[in-house]
Amino acid sequence: MNEQIVSDYYGKVLQSSADLKTDACCTTDDIPPFHKALLTNIHDEVMAKYYGCGLIAPLALEGARVLDLGSGSGRDAYALAQMAGADGEIVGVDMTDEQLAVANAHREWHAEKFGYANVRFEKGFIEQLDRLDLEPGSFDVVVSNCVINLSMDKPAVLAGVKRLLKPGGEFFFSDVYADRRLPQAVREDPVLFGECLGGALYWNDFLTLSKQAGFADPRLVTDRPLAVENLALQEKLGRARFFSATYSLFNIDGLEPSCEDYGQAVIYDGSIDHAGDTFIFDAHHVIEAGKVFPVCGNTYRMLKESRFADAFDFIGSRDRHYGIFEGCGTQMPFSQGANARSNVTCC
Repeated sequence: MNEQIVSDYYGKVLQSSADLKTDACCTTDDIPPFHKALLTNIHDEVMAKYYGCGLIAPLALEGARVLDLGSGSGRDAYALAQMAGADGEIVGVDMTDEQLAVANAHREWHAEKFGYANVRFEKGFIEQLDRLDLEPGSFDVVVSNCVINLSMDKPAVLAGVKRLLKPGGEFFFSDVYADRRLPQAVREDPVLFGECLGGALYWNDFLTLSKQAGFADPRLVTDRPLAVENLALQEKLGRARFFSATYSLFNIDGLEPSCEDYGQAVIYDGSIDHAGDTFIFDAHHVIEAGKVFPVCGNTYRMLKESRFADAFDFIGSRDRHYGIFEGCGTQMPFSQGANARSNVTCC
């Protein structure tokens, strides 16, 4: 398996999203209304050549510098350009000449449509971001839409993202994950690989790789099971199950491996566009405006040290520790029964 197979599949084999054999790489389910409004301002050819998982559009991007990995025809880049505005910048990176040609062909069309030009594209491999003219620590947000599974060197992708993010920056991305490690025959099948299934990581391996890259507390934002209706592909895949999931990784040094309780809380002021009443930080943090919301130490830092800080008031410090944050999924390993102390023996 090599990059040429992926480039050929997305540059020559696929002519539109209708050519995909599964829904792993392409869905518009549950896209919020404001996301759909962004898509109405994008050129028809750019839309037709899109092969990603929904629309990856994190909030609070006004004036932000954003890197789109595997930008393809430019659909997400042009959508994000509208959110970043004239003071922001979107840089797309892709390795496929045919896709880049579509993206670049319509730059002036979109600049006229938006009233400003804030998008550019570079040819390159997402595993080799250090070879591009991109300044380390210069991006507020990095996004990727169903592309990392196509990479031959996923640890290199994560390391490259970590290098390019500002302190407090966010890697917000969608990808495909498997419920198990896939056999070699599946991983080397060109169609399964091109359909974003063959290169899918076992979800627990992904969490391990993220932490090894320095993203200590990966946060799941959304997820959905994937259906593979093609009978021939089903037979090749066996009993493996697949999921499309969006994760958020923050470039904040010193995050703890577990959710620790310091008695801290935040109050959201409702000022983030498209999240006036409620800010959904991740799958476990749905924060209503004006309400005191207790958070663990990591969540407190993610909000306070990122682009979201101005939208929150922060309560508490780290002067006192209360153990594991209740309900975080981590449990103390010791027996807590009523008679737990009666069986204590000397060691």
